[in-house]
Amino acid sequence: MKYFFLIVLLVSLWFYATPQRIVQDWATSRDFETPESVLYDESNDIIYVSNINGSANEKDGNGYISKLSTEGKIKKLKWVTGLDAPKGMGIFGNILYVADINQVVEIDIQRGKILTRHEAPGAVFLNDIAIRINGEVYASDSQTGEIFRLKNGELSRWLKNETIKTPNGLWAGEGKLLIGENSVYEVDFETREVKVLVKEGGGIDGLERDNQGRLIFSHWAGRIFMVSEGDPVKLWDSSADHVNTADLDYAYKPGLLLVPTFSDNRVLAFHITD
Repeated sequence: MKYFFLIVLLVSLWFYATPQRIVQDWATSRDFETPESVLYDESNDIIYVSNINGSANEKDGNGYISKLSTEGKIKKLKWVTGLDAPKGMGIFGNILYVADINQVVEIDIQRGKILTRHEAPGAVFLNDIAIRINGEVYASDSQTGEIFRLKNGELSRWLKNETIKTPNGLWAGEGKLLIGENSVYEVDFETREVKVLVKEGGGIDGLERDNQGRLIFSHWAGRIFMVSEGDPVKLWDSSADHVNTADLDYAYKPGLLLVPTFSDNRVLAFHITD
């Protein structure tokens, strides 16, 4: 009998130690071409997918943006073309902002047309984008270690901090910009003071918060983590199958965690269960 109670105790401890998990809802066909980032547009109930389609740092004009439904159906594979190696995206109003090597590109969502290309001085590898509630656009450069800001039509360097060497995932909110690298850093928008929010998170790619405010981030190699209290908890690991987990997004309205698989050429959708 004592062994029975021991087993019950161990199972209970395991359950409470791993309170969250994710369950896959759907996976798209493999029609994308190096999908690096996904972004849910709540106003239009559509998912945008950035396709590098070639080298991640080559100006070849092969890159494009796709439109995907929340049920996993590709609505238009090549919705906006003429990009080079599009990666992170953000929305403000009717404009989709896209990080593209050394430019932040503005796309008119209703017309599906490129409006403007803002060149970032000295940028080499713009990777992710986050947009502040006031419309300021922030872009990370993973090679120069800089954060750029687009404000009043001018794109300029906003942050260069010796602590942050290879910034990737960005998330904006609550007066702070979160930056994912090997740790998650919190930067005050006004003072630009840098603090460590999560230590030793590994090579962070996508960085988001879910509808409960919990921090979720991915490793490009194929891992997804959640931080609610304490250390990161691994929710998913597809690295052994060589299925990447690149720049993810959390879609609040449908409650979906959206993950592009990069060289696997799909988008996966999960829901989080407690």
